[in-house]
Amino acid sequence: MPKTPHQDRRTTLTNGELRALDAHWRAANYLTAGQIYLLANPLLTEPLTGAHIKPRLLGHWGTSPGLNLVYTHLNRVIKARGLDALCVWGPGHGGPAVLANSWLEGSYSETYPDVTRDAEGMARLFRQFSFPGGVPSHIAPQTPGSIHEGGELGYSLAHAYGAALDHPDLLVACVIGDGEAETGPLAASWHANKFLDPVYDGAVLPILHLNGYKIANPAVLARLPEPELDELLKGYGHEPIHVTGDDPVQIHRALAEAFDRSLDRIAVLQRTARQERGSERPHWPVIVLRTPKGWTGPAWVDGVPVAGTWRSHQVPLAGVRENPEHRRQLEAWLRSYRPEELFDAEGRPTADVLACVPEGAKRLGATPYANGGLRTRELPLPPLDDFAVPADKPGVTLHEPTRVLGGFLAQIMRDTATRRDFRLVGPDETASNRLDAVFAASGKAWQAQTIQVDEHLDRHGRVMEVLSEHLCQGWLEGYLLTGRHGLFSCYEAFVHIVDSMVNQHIKWLSTSRELTWRAPIPSLNYLLTSHVWRQDHNGFSHQDPGFVDHVLNKSPDVVRVYLPPDANTLLSVTDHALRSRDYVNVIVAGKQPCFDWLSLDQARAHCARGAGIWDWAGTEDGEHDPDVVLACAGDVPTQEVLAASDLLRRHLPELAVRVVNVVDMTRLMPREEHPHGMPDFEYDGLFTTDKPVIFAYHGYPWLIHRLAYRRTGHRHMHVRGYKEMGTTTTPFDMVVRNDLDRYRLVMDVIDRVPGLGVRAAVVRQRMADARTRHHAWIREHGTDLPEVAEWTWAG
Repeated sequence: MPKTPHQDRRTTLTNGELRALDAHWRAANYLTAGQIYLLANPLLTEPLTGAHIKPRLLGHWGTSPGLNLVYTHLNRVIKARGLDALCVWGPGHGGPAVLANSWLEGSYSETYPDVTRDAEGMARLFRQFSFPGGVPSHIAPQTPGSIHEGGELGYSLAHAYGAALDHPDLLVACVIGDGEAETGPLAASWHANKFLDPVYDGAVLPILHLNGYKIANPAVLARLPEPELDELLKGYGHEPIHVTGDDPVQIHRALAEAFDRSLDRIAVLQRTARQERGSERPHWPVIVLRTPKGWTGPAWVDGVPVAGTWRSHQVPLAGVRENPEHRRQLEAWLRSYRPEELFDAEGRPTADVLACVPEGAKRLGATPYANGGLRTRELPLPPLDDFAVPADKPGVTLHEPTRVLGGFLAQIMRDTATRRDFRLVGPDETASNRLDAVFAASGKAWQAQTIQVDEHLDRHGRVMEVLSEHLCQGWLEGYLLTGRHGLFSCYEAFVHIVDSMVNQHIKWLSTSRELTWRAPIPSLNYLLTSHVWRQDHNGFSHQDPGFVDHVLNKSPDVVRVYLPPDANTLLSVTDHALRSRDYVNVIVAGKQPCFDWLSLDQARAHCARGAGIWDWAGTEDGEHDPDVVLACAGDVPTQEVLAASDLLRRHLPELAVRVVNVVDMTRLMPREEHPHGMPDFEYDGLFTTDKPVIFAYHGYPWLIHRLAYRRTGHRHMHVRGYKEMGTTTTPFDMVVRNDLDRYRLVMDVIDRVPGLGVRAAVVRQRMADARTRHHAWIREHGTDLPEVAEWTWAG
């Protein structure tokens, strides 16, 4: 049972504590401004000249004083209470503030030993910021203590809750900028408190930082009257604590009291849940911090107000290098922090500055929770043999692949019941996607009201369902980044909602791979089902296979895409994905009954190859080149290719047909473009260099052309796939509408194999007639042709 956090009810600062907090805050502000402006002269030991100023001024000042204030006060409570804490900095463009604080606490110098905590290191800190060969202006993977990048606007609170899940002794503070508070993902994230288990999860403390403005406009929440904002936050299930002002002494005292009240409240809520087994949903505190944008910076520049306005968002004084008056203002601004009181002659922070800073792993920049790979344990994955379906002969039996996978995931849930480091997330679709076997091992996380008709709701459940793909993605990212494992199950068409979020996560992983100090984390795994070809009752709006295209545009070192054709290959691919690190794995698999093509051993071998010849499905004799290659990727295209091969075997038995199935889409790429890509000799051996290739693909056909355009035989490739021809119709009619059906594939073979057009004209006519007969049949009977619906592999 997790322990209850220590309580400390102090709410009054001594003069010494106040002095130390203010010194630390002023030092952080000084270092923040210095990073934006200074190329040299870090301690202002000589008058400021143009040569001391960076040629390009980049960065965001406006939010930084507020971030520095929060960092300073988090230090105080972490040290006083011995907390394990992590902070998610929602205004991630305030990168210089977090860098400044990690340098002050020493975690930056431990991570980057060349940036020492002295004058020389301060100069390096200043120079490298937003400078070629240096560090980004935003919070990024390079920033110690970070799990949230500056481009992830709107995702901070979801990340914070994901980090807190199954970390009962962790406090996750989350600073929410008033601009990002206007986004849809952040608005949905306020509901995450209905899923946070006070027994087994940690606590999230949102800090809504209202400085009044975004880049160029007022912020909505900042302009709400306080009573109206209170009603909004209370309606979300929070107890707001307000801190407002621009006088540093008053703000320090008020914010210290707000943190103490919040943490005392959290301690009571957790103790009640853990010791007394309270059943009421907690109403967690939220701090509403109102301070001026650009606080302590230049009040007026060139006759217009700056501090307290949108003009302070980025660089308040833009012409410092050339404009002597701006340079004078900058020097006065920097000296207003009295750096001579904050740093000694060697540039080291003074005792007052460091008085509130925690030690060791308690420091926000050194917390192992923000380097989750250090805390990751291998998943106890059960043997696949326990869940595989028998497939003695291909294409005879049928199973629902995701239902088979559900049993595998349920066992993982059971085997992680005590360690609690695996979660399944999805937008209200676990049962719809045939994964409901997991409910025998874990219910659905739920802290809100329950009624008698509800099923599978569980205050301690580890299946996460909420009808916000953004929230599912954010939860899982926060969970993975702090060292745990998971799977995101989603309808294929609607996973596009998180396109931007997966972009940022891929960039995070790409950059993290270059940082030796960041340990690899469990991969982000997508299972996309209810896919484009089987939307029997949903129709056109639910048909979009383009997420694969989107992901394959990204860093080849990170992305992987798998299209398993049956239940056993799905098991094999998922086992591989859950074992992997630092990848984004996209698995597309159907939930409807599907033929079993491969035994488990065959599936393992096939998945290891990524692409291979199914010799039992073709008619080539092995001594001569095939006349044509039928290639396929995806469960429905695989069935249509095998049905086409069956037709060719019966109608054109002299034709030498090779069948190639692709599981790993990146195998089609050249080895130079992707680590999984096939060398040319291997690709040519599989697809030939000069024979027609009829490729039936799950998604948009031009993706295959893009992946294979540099191959020798590309000009002989003809791809069939989804062409935005959809509606609510029968399963086979969907493939007919998009020219992916078996009859069209046979016609394509006849049209493209040299000399076959005349000899096989009668066969081609029969195929065209079958398509015509199909159209009439479904309109009369509402079902597919018996020869289609009852087809089995007879090869």
